[in-house]
Parts: sequence; structure tokens; C-alpha cells
Amino acid sequence: MAHGYKRNGATTLFAARETLQGKVIGQCCQRHRHQEFLKFLRLLDKEFPGPVPLHLVMDNYGTHKRENVRD
Repeated sequence: MAHGYKRNGATTLFAARETLQGKVIGQCCQRHRHQEFLKFLRLLDKEFPGPVPLHLVMDNYGTHKRENVRD
């Protein structure tokens, strides 16, 4: 990414769908960093407490490769 890179108003959307109840959880963020992704994962922990199996589909979003995100 070049030093002059700008997102020009683009936003980052994180979303999860629970298929049995049809529940959708979404979060839009201004920034595109691992901190925002961790915040979304913590939101999922609160929304789905206990041993609920979650399957995450991620494209080539590089933040999921960070060690603290994997943990």
C-alpha cells in the first residue's frame, strides 16, 4: 500500500448469520485493521455464548493471519 493510499469513504463490513433462527449480526467500521476484526469476534462471543460452533468465512483479509487474532 502506498503512503498516499486513501479509502475514499469505503467502509469495512463484518457480518454473521445464524441460520436456525435467521439472526444476522453486522458491524460497519471506518478502518480496516485487526483491532476492528477482534472487536467483531468479541461481539460474536457475546451474541453466541457457550459451546456454539461457528464457521467463519474470510476472504483474503490479512488481519485474520495475525497471531493475536488466531488466538
